[in-house]
Amino acid sequence: FLGFKTVPSCKLCKNIDEAIEEIKKIGNERSTYNFPLDGAVIKVNSFEGRKILGTTAKFPRWAEAFKYPPEEKETKLLKIDLNVGRTGVITPVAIFEPIILAGTLVSRASLHNEDFIKEKKIKINDLIVVRKAGEIIPEVVKVKEHTSDSKDFSMPKTCPSCGSTLEKEEGEAALRCENSNCPAQLFRNIVHFASKSATNIEGLGPAIVKELIEKKLIKNIGDIYSLGKKDLLKLQRFKEKSSKNLLESIEKSKHTTLSSLIYALGIRNVGLECARLLAKKFSSLEELAKSSEESLKEIDGIGNIVAESIVDYFKVKENVELINNLKICGLNPKKEITEKDISGIFNGTSFVITGTLPNYSRDEIIKIILENGGKVLNSVSKKVNYLLVGENAGSKLEKAKNLGISAITEKEFMKILENSEK
Repeated sequence: FLGFKTVPSCKLCKNIDEAIEEIKKIGNERSTYNFPLDGAVIKVNSFEGRKILGTTAKFPRWAEAFKYPPEEKETKLLKIDLNVGRTGVITPVAIFEPIILAGTLVSRASLHNEDFIKEKKIKINDLIVVRKAGEIIPEVVKVKEHTSDSKDFSMPKTCPSCGSTLEKEEGEAALRCENSNCPAQLFRNIVHFASKSATNIEGLGPAIVKELIEKKLIKNIGDIYSLGKKDLLKLQRFKEKSSKNLLESIEKSKHTTLSSLIYALGIRNVGLECARLLAKKFSSLEELAKSSEESLKEIDGIGNIVAESIVDYFKVKENVELINNLKICGLNPKKEITEKDISGIFNGTSFVITGTLPNYSRDEIIKIILENGGKVLNSVSKKVNYLLVGENAGSKLEKAKNLGISAITEKEFMKILENSEK
């Protein structure tokens, strides 16, 4: 009577059998609701009962949530596109007749690699079953049936972007384009370089990067720092103010931290946390470039594969030229801030992150934690203070519960930050 919208399926049950039947009924009818639904909750309908049952540090004992399996739908696979990643990996992508899943229109899903396609026996024009993993990421579950016009699909021998011969490394399922001048890789490398977790060049998004490449205004990452107002005014919808703002952002990026610059280079297997470990050990890119696999493996958190990737990166002539060019252009990374230098809300606090967060990428949330004095660990142990939980949390959540570690959502995490700022 206060005018708030309420959930239509709310029923007072006399016993657990009635409650189970109601959960089944809601599950059967959830596709008819005008809002997405992935579960149902049973609550004790007595304040006295709730008081007796009590709560733990993380959840009430008088409420229990039940999650329904992801909604699955059949559709026709129309074709398989090929996506060239920034490290040259060729990813097949299923393009199918659009369907509504978990409240959104879906028409494409990653097929990962050639082995996945063979394992699922996927053919073009097949009737396939699709769902959203964790109610977020579309995935092909299986082939429902082959049709009369189903056609076999084979991965190409050459790169769809530049025509170079594709290679497959021993022990890897992925095909890779090794051409460092591949246009598709150039596009993704520049987008990555300018991203928020890297050099954070505001205004240099995918659409602008694509136009700059098409107009031949940039041919490599270093060319970003040669752009002038005249160049930017050639772009669609760019005026005096937008050009000025982007040029200021490019200039500001010259003073990023060393870890952000290492991450921005897109070295294979080097994520944001790994870049921070390297920036604590080495004072410059030049020093890092001279390091050996043995010296890299001495760093806690750097293993054989990462060490090999770093050494291999600096063996490539074009990469060394890029770093020299960036230095000439005036990139002067700031001194890396260590945990001792930071005074923040998370000083002395350790986090482990699990699952997919709704609003932040893993690199972005790690950056926030580190900038506020916290640590990010890879595995759950007694050293951990908080488990930051997203969709598809997995076994880490169960282990955290057993150890009595507080599990918090992204919303609760941001609330802690907001309160500290106030």
